[in-house]
Amino acid sequence: MAEHSGYTLIIEAGRLNLSYWRDLWRYREVLWLLSARDLTVRYKQTVVGVLWALIRPLMTIVTFTVLLGKVAQLPSEPGVPYSVLVFSGMLIWTFFAQCFDGVSNSLLANNNLISKVYLPRLLIPISAVAVAMVDFALSLLLFAALLAWFAIVPPVQCLLIPCFMLLAGLLALGPGLICAALSVVYRDIRFIVPVIVQLGMYVSPVVYTSALVPEKWQWLYMLNPMTGVVDGFRWALLGVPAFPVTALLISGLWCLGLLVAGIALFRNMERTFVDVL
Repeated sequence: MAEHSGYTLIIEAGRLNLSYWRDLWRYREVLWLLSARDLTVRYKQTVVGVLWALIRPLMTIVTFTVLLGKVAQLPSEPGVPYSVLVFSGMLIWTFFAQCFDGVSNSLLANNNLISKVYLPRLLIPISAVAVAMVDFALSLLLFAALLAWFAIVPPVQCLLIPCFMLLAGLLALGPGLICAALSVVYRDIRFIVPVIVQLGMYVSPVVYTSALVPEKWQWLYMLNPMTGVVDGFRWALLGVPAFPVTALLISGLWCLGLLVAGIALFRNMERTFVDVL
């Protein structure tokens, strides 16, 4: 029996399964502590600190703008500079990629914590999503400055940006939980995730518009769960392309299915984490 934050935790057979989801709320303070710790560790002893959250996407955008916009001359959406098109896609993709990578590696990065104290283990991968939200917020401020430079006024649907951010985060959480649970047993997973993220960016409308995909292949292209998220996010920021109803429905179904599968696998393997780690 243990006291914590004004309530009594009784450890007995079967009880933790019943109280697990309530414990997620009761241990919410741990979520903030984990997120703050990860942010501190990430930028500790760096010269520019959190400005790396702005420098990294800016360097990537400049590279793609020069190579793909100027040299390869890929088209943009009507009335949208290519750099703005790329930045809008990179914003939501980078958030998704950071969430996916952070969640996938969260258990291995916190193996000492898992083996020493009790807490709902699901809080650990969720904290990785919270960390990615900070970088996303900083990058969004930089994007606002870019829009001001080009005198572009965001449409009213920009108020829906948090909805697309939530969808991208949940879409990353589902497969991230699967990879996190499997990586405890199969350490190769941590090498596979970056490859998936890298390939995924090029098969998603991040550095190009989805209008470049031939009409006969659009149905196949929309099966990519990030197609609807990126196009929807770009629609919210810039008003183009048209609202991707079908692609977003597919993204929502992927999100639901992967999230349910991820939580189920994570909870099923959770009892073995301490022994294996």
